[in-house]
Amino acid sequence: MCARVLFFLLFWTSAQPLSPFQAGTKERSANEADVGRGAVERVLRTQEEAWNRQDLAAFMVGYWNSPELTFFSGASEHKGWQATLDRYRAAYASPGHEMGKLEFSGLRVEMLGSGAAFVRGAWHLTMSDGKTPHGLFTLVFRKFPDGWKIVHDHTSAAE
Repeated sequence: MCARVLFFLLFWTSAQPLSPFQAGTKERSANEADVGRGAVERVLRTQEEAWNRQDLAAFMVGYWNSPELTFFSGASEHKGWQATLDRYRAAYASPGHEMGKLEFSGLRVEMLGSGAAFVRGAWHLTMSDGKTPHGLFTLVFRKFPDGWKIVHDHTSAAE
């Protein structure tokens, strides 16, 4: 009888949360992740809107304004916020070029903790001449006091 009671107590206690706070931890983590995902997606939607207004300065607000920012495209690496802005200006905002209408799709935001996120998605431009350049991207976001920013961008274009 004593062995059965001991077995029951061991089984019962192992099935219970260790503390009343433990049960809320997973729920809190899931809520924080949802908030983070939403904030990252808002940055991307804000960038999309800025691009479609032809406002490259507002588009660049989504990037970390640091010489440590990295942008990979094709076989090129651009280091720093200014180099990334210069690349966008040369490719889309200089004479003979246009920005077109930008659309992001297939966004998958994976939280890497409370202050970092990994994003995969597709981009699609519609140009006034009917051309539709498009491709894929992966982004790394970090949370800063002034919000979520892209710290690394790897964008590829379809051939």
